[in-house]
Amino acid sequence: MRKAGIISVLVSIILTGCGAYNFTGGDVGAATTFQVNYFQNYASQSPGSTFDPGLDREFTLSLQDVILNQTSLDLVTAQGDLIYEGEIVEYRVTPMSATSEQRAAQNRLTISVNVRFYNGTKEDSDFEQRFSFFFDYDANAQLASVRDEAHQVIFERIHQDIFNKSLANW
Repeated sequence: MRKAGIISVLVSIILTGCGAYNFTGGDVGAATTFQVNYFQNYASQSPGSTFDPGLDREFTLSLQDVILNQTSLDLVTAQGDLIYEGEIVEYRVTPMSATSEQRAAQNRLTISVNVRFYNGTKEDSDFEQRFSFFFDYDANAQLASVRDEAHQVIFERIHQDIFNKSLANW
């Protein structure tokens, strides 16, 4: 019984001394709210890039979900302490490797997003940066058949990069 009491006190001291620990690594500082403005899809304005209808809405909602799930911040539609905004600037499929018959063996979908981040509680952390990631798939497959998986993989990486840049102090 005495050992259990000592262990309990030690654990309490250690946890109190370390402060609140967040497993996501996010540091929201004094912020309590965030907003994600609608990411317009300007991908078709980039040479060689195509327009994917609904990508803008899908990306915006997905980014909101990531921040909601990884922080204690409340989502608002205006006057957020943290503001994310930007544009989808690239949606491109390119051949990556060829077969001996000079045909593509693998294609790569690349999505690039320009992001502006404003922190109303800590202005020196504002930034504007382009984030990009890709998904490789078999050239015999149609993009439509891998689209959902590709978007999930690409969004997960881009969102984590945005989260790390804006809220992680690594």
